Amino acid sequence: KEAVWAEDRAPWGCESSRPGPSPPCVSPQTRLQAGVGYGNTLSCIRTVYRRESVFGFFKGMSFPLASIAVYNSVVFGVFSNTQRFLSQHHGRESEASRSRTLSDLLLASMVAGVVSVGLGAPVDLIKIRLQMQTQPFREATLGLKPGAVALGKQPVYQGPVHCIATIVRTEGLAGMYRGVSAMLLRDVPGYCLYFIPYVFLNEWITPEACTGPSPCAVWLAGGMAGAISWGTATPMDVVKSRLQADGVYLNKYKGVLDCISQSYQKEGLKVFFRGITVNTVRGFPMSAAMFLGYELSLQAIRGDHTVTSP
Repeated sequence: KEAVWAEDRAPWGCESSRPGPSPPCVSPQTRLQAGVGYGNTLSCIRTVYRRESVFGFFKGMSFPLASIAVYNSVVFGVFSNTQRFLSQHHGRESEASRSRTLSDLLLASMVAGVVSVGLGAPVDLIKIRLQMQTQPFREATLGLKPGAVALGKQPVYQGPVHCIATIVRTEGLAGMYRGVSAMLLRDVPGYCLYFIPYVFLNEWITPEACTGPSPCAVWLAGGMAGAISWGTATPMDVVKSRLQADGVYLNKYKGVLDCISQSYQKEGLKVFFRGITVNTVRGFPMSAAMFLGYELSLQAIRGDHTVTSP
């Protein structure tokens, strides 16, 4: 009875020490990719909203929100400065002769992807652990020692700081980089399909007579680049989410290949495209706003009157 009670209560088991309503547990994307018992995107959204209200879509977001400004500024800065270094190395030091080559864009994007993983892996891990800490309860109770069902009564982690401390204590510093291999396989090609389409779409949309792309062109090119990048990154995003969600109660996967093998054997090829709609749809406005903010910030800092590409 205790186990059944805890299982039924799991979607609501994220109480915090703060007064007021408890924040709900998980986002649709993470639950679709790493959770069980959910259908398509619309079904998942309805389930989360019915059980957890609108706050359920923002569970585990405090830590990412606190770090996103630093994260994005570093990634965009690494991309821009790597491009600038490569241009100078190839003798294209003047703005007029600093033509963008595909090889330069590719290398700069790959460097940005590697740096993003170093910064973003712990942030993603904390977010997913906070979102998924109650979801695996039903499966976990089957293999845990007697008395472990009490875990279902309260969250494993009380917040981001407690989550970090628990992971470091139980898994060591290496535990903060769980799923880093899958994240590298997602982000390195993902950033190549993020920055390169943005640059070329910008150049394609902008008339030759203009000295730089307009804000509208930046917004459109950035949104399309984001949709392309997130859409194509979905299969490895599923693997990364599952590896990072793994370990709240028990460890199911030994690594990237084992996660891919188990997921395919149990759920078929379609499992690697879970959340592709959410990823693609959210990728457009998110990336459009990000690129536009970046370009307009550069314009304001430099005192330019035209938007310039990174």
